[in-house]
Amino acid sequence: MDARRIVEKARAEGRKKLLEHEALDVVASFGIPVAPYGFARNEDEAVDIASRIGYPVVLKIVSPDISHKTDVGGVIVNLATDRDVREAYRKIMENVKARAPNARIEGVLVQKMAEPGAIEIIVGATRDAIFGPVIMFGLGGIFVEVLKDVSFRVAPVEPIDAEEMIREIRSFKILEGYRGLPPRDLEAVKDIIVKTSKLMLELEEVQDMDLNPIMLYEKGRGALVVDARIILR
Repeated sequence: MDARRIVEKARAEGRKKLLEHEALDVVASFGIPVAPYGFARNEDEAVDIASRIGYPVVLKIVSPDISHKTDVGGVIVNLATDRDVREAYRKIMENVKARAPNARIEGVLVQKMAEPGAIEIIVGATRDAIFGPVIMFGLGGIFVEVLKDVSFRVAPVEPIDAEEMIREIRSFKILEGYRGLPPRDLEAVKDIIVKTSKLMLELEEVQDMDLNPIMLYEKGRGALVVDARIILR
């Protein structure tokens, strides 16, 4: 399903927030790299998807009524076998029914666990009433939450603008390679920023978007979006 049809479906159902797999579908449709995933409505489908994308995987509850999945026991990580996936699927359903009994459950997102060695970054966007789409970049974790170490540009964002955004943050030295850590794949970051700008310009129905975390690997190894959040106008 293409991005616009996904947005129209959500609107027809009266939803302002896309479900996790819908948001990843939209992001991937713009060529932004996403960790391999699939949407399962039962445990057999979950096993089939895990076998196809490769272990280890993580399972995450998909519900329009649950914002904080971990709070209701809706996330189980590092699943290494078909049996693990079946047990995790059942456990997640038990947890959610016990802790959020009124929540509508669509199914689970099955996603390949990201390889170790990455630095977490975030790319976000919002639609300002005056300036239109504004794109944000920063390092993940405490850098964005506590230090507010981020940069902004008004769309359209070209590669040269994306390069400036990356170099503007105070923690840029970490991306260059610091104290034995290898330099990161800055071309992959630029590509994600530019494509996020394109998405916001082409999909006017999107109000806010967060790609967080994005796992950024060393130079030449790219980056992968793990979680995507999209809010409609």
